[in-house]
Amino acid sequence: MRYKLDETRKTGRRTRTSHAQVVDELGKAIVAGTYPVGSILPGDTELAQRFKVSRTVLRETMKTLAAKGMVVAKARVGTRVTEKNLWNMFDSEIIAWHFDNGVTEEFLLQLYDIRLAFEPFAAGLVAERANAEDIEMLRGLALEMAAAGHTADSLALADLRFHLAIAEASHNPFMRTLGSLIEAALVGMFRISTPPTENGFANIADTHMRIVDAIVSGDNAAARRAMEDVILDGRVHVHEAFVARGSDAVTGPISAAISPL
Repeated sequence: MRYKLDETRKTGRRTRTSHAQVVDELGKAIVAGTYPVGSILPGDTELAQRFKVSRTVLRETMKTLAAKGMVVAKARVGTRVTEKNLWNMFDSEIIAWHFDNGVTEEFLLQLYDIRLAFEPFAAGLVAERANAEDIEMLRGLALEMAAAGHTADSLALADLRFHLAIAEASHNPFMRTLGSLIEAALVGMFRISTPPTENGFANIADTHMRIVDAIVSGDNAAARRAMEDVILDGRVHVHEAFVARGSDAVTGPISAAISPL
């Protein structure tokens, strides 16, 4: 099982259409502030020459960016970059563009705020709704975290598989849409942290198994508490890692943080 944000960012660069390439370049430029909020994007003629694409491709590009809430087109004015509070921050590409540009501690902690709002409730739903297959899957994924020889990347992937499996086992389709947020938060935490044996991640299998045990017992409240503890622990790791790094931002493509196994 692979995950949308990581997979599309890894494979898309080889098969990306002209439309997708222009969306990616302009989206990253907007997030980076090359085109700041309130500014007017270059006209079709300039962009067509720069990207070597047709006006049709540019029109579709602007429609895509508008659907993400990042731009708005006005007749005789042009296409303006919108306020950031209008951007769809649940969009996997917008999250990835932030990582491309470098994310701050504040950005990562905000991701954890959203996880706290949704994932404990999802764990509670799983305690009520999980079938035998769901439980077997979750137990296996928790045990996978205890395997010897994990790198930060492989442990991040094992952790990600577990949390996305929780979203699936909630049997609520809306929970599944949170996958990009979960991935971004976990990638950010593991990218800025030291190897697992050095930074307190050694007990990660135990803390996740507590979630599974509560689910097996059908205990909604215990599953929610156990999930909340895991997320709060990750939030602490993010803060401590930024303090230790003495750095303001984590940079680099999000897809590079998790290597395929």
